[in-house]
Amino acid sequence: MQRPWYQEPYVWLIILFPATAVIAGTFTIYLAISSDDGLVVDDYYKQGLEINRVLERDKAAELHGLKANLSFIGEEFINLQLDANPAYQLPKELTLNFSHHTRSGFDKTITLKRISDNSYQGKLPSLILGKWTIAIKADNWRLLESLNQVN
Repeated sequence: MQRPWYQEPYVWLIILFPATAVIAGTFTIYLAISSDDGLVVDDYYKQGLEINRVLERDKAAELHGLKANLSFIGEEFINLQLDANPAYQLPKELTLNFSHHTRSGFDKTITLKRISDNSYQGKLPSLILGKWTIAIKADNWRLLESLNQVN
């Protein structure tokens, strides 16, 4: 007597390969939809010009003698001590850009308010795990700091 088809091991072996391809394809589609990989830049020349402006902002920070020290108050607030040459008057507000090194969809921007002579404070945004670059900006200058988020 002949066995039914579903009891033959070779039938299941033949079905296994297409079924694996369908499952892997479904998972790949899920990853493509759920992750944000950012946009491709259209105009590279304009971006090159912007790099020159950014370098000028870094030189301006150096000229003003700016030095920043970031600290965190719990998981809610960020505190920044900003030191500068005595001739430079510190601004009332600073902008902090948190840029993730590999996932630009999670970048955040916050504003820090001045709370004393050279101290600024603001609400800390929720950050995902990874390495971050923090750009401290105001007026015509910018400072860069690095942060490894481990929580």
